[in-house]
Amino acid sequence: MASKHLAAAFRRTSRLRTLSTASTAAAHPLPSAEAYDDGDGISMKGVKIAGRPLYLDMQATSPLDPRVLDAMLPYNLSRYGNPHSRTHLYGWESDAAVEAARAQVAALINASPKEIVFTSGATEANNISVKGVMNFYKDKKRHIITTQTEHKCVLDSCRHLQQQGFDVTYLPVGPDGLVDLDQLRSTVRSDTGLVSVMMVNNEIGVIQPMEEIGKICKEFNVPLHTDAAQALGKIPIDVEKMNVSLMSLSGHKIYGPKGVGALYMRRRPRIRVEPQMNGGGQERGIRSGTVPTPLVVGMGAACELAMREMEYDERWINKLQERLLSGITARLDGVVVNGSTERRYVGNLNLSFAYVEGESLLMGLKEVAVSSGSACTSASLEPSYVLRALGVDEDMAHTSIRFGIGRFTTEAEIDRAIELTVNQVEKLREMSPLYEMVKEGIDIKSIQWAQH
Repeated sequence: MASKHLAAAFRRTSRLRTLSTASTAAAHPLPSAEAYDDGDGISMKGVKIAGRPLYLDMQATSPLDPRVLDAMLPYNLSRYGNPHSRTHLYGWESDAAVEAARAQVAALINASPKEIVFTSGATEANNISVKGVMNFYKDKKRHIITTQTEHKCVLDSCRHLQQQGFDVTYLPVGPDGLVDLDQLRSTVRSDTGLVSVMMVNNEIGVIQPMEEIGKICKEFNVPLHTDAAQALGKIPIDVEKMNVSLMSLSGHKIYGPKGVGALYMRRRPRIRVEPQMNGGGQERGIRSGTVPTPLVVGMGAACELAMREMEYDERWINKLQERLLSGITARLDGVVVNGSTERRYVGNLNLSFAYVEGESLLMGLKEVAVSSGSACTSASLEPSYVLRALGVDEDMAHTSIRFGIGRFTTEAEIDRAIELTVNQVEKLREMSPLYEMVKEGIDIKSIQWAQH
């Protein structure tokens, strides 16, 4: 009886279809030991704001699509069997749901369901790809090629292999964030075991020329791995055209649940990896551990929705991105778009604001949830290593803000974000002696500053 009441309650709440991410969260507040509402606003970590901020940090995570939640609920409430239980109905129906989700993920990247391995997320998939491939072929292959702007988990995996005696080449990128294909070609060696290049950069949204990179890897018979966590469901992906051998995917970047991801592993020609986790041999022995049926079903549903709505989402998000950029640049000078303006995912807008201290700008934008870079490195006060790799000056790298726009972002939220950003930048510039000097026509870079 209790489960029936719980299911009924979930059905009522899952019918909500609000478009505003901030209002969605406000409608269902959860008790917290840290955050509290004293009637005049919300206080948390010493910061007080009038209400929940606008959410423009879609590269960090995306809200769960209510339709994805609808697909997941039965596997949390009534169809809760272990998909690896082979002797009864509960296991059979969970196994069937897992395989259906596997097919949904595969369809979005033009792969076979047999080539999809479920993981806990893209970080685990990246670790399996980089460390797993090189350890499997370590007797003959001792060299890896990657870029300086990869996600931290790829860079750390490469550093881990360096400590084991492998050789790693970190390719630089141009001011637009793109890899030089000729330089990539000249870097390939006879003992190169893997090339790893992120498809869409998480900080600046730059889209690498994966088809051209794939052709180079095919020419030299070197496996190509790509971290596609920020690309899945956002841009068209075809593993055949791109000649990808391994691809890392994430559920919570495409309006799916957190805690689930997938690894594409090509079957022909077959790519082999050394498992990074030992256990019951699930997922063909690549990733042991019970497959979490509700999370996998959610990721599959999110992929199916992305396949149906990708074109519509792109048009909507592109419209909002243009509105945001034009609204800010029409009222502020000294605004720079970081990364290529031609080859970039439209939902990622990384801007630097001259003559403004980045931490002060972020703290001033309490009503807008944005970030200064990757959520995985946000604890560091150092300027973004991605922006530094582009050659961005340290002072401008410190002033960068990443605006992430998504499926449920509204025009009203964009307009409010413009207003708050412009007001805060103008306020900080009024207090900046450097900005005063620039307005007076003084070339700051030509000044010889005295030391005290």
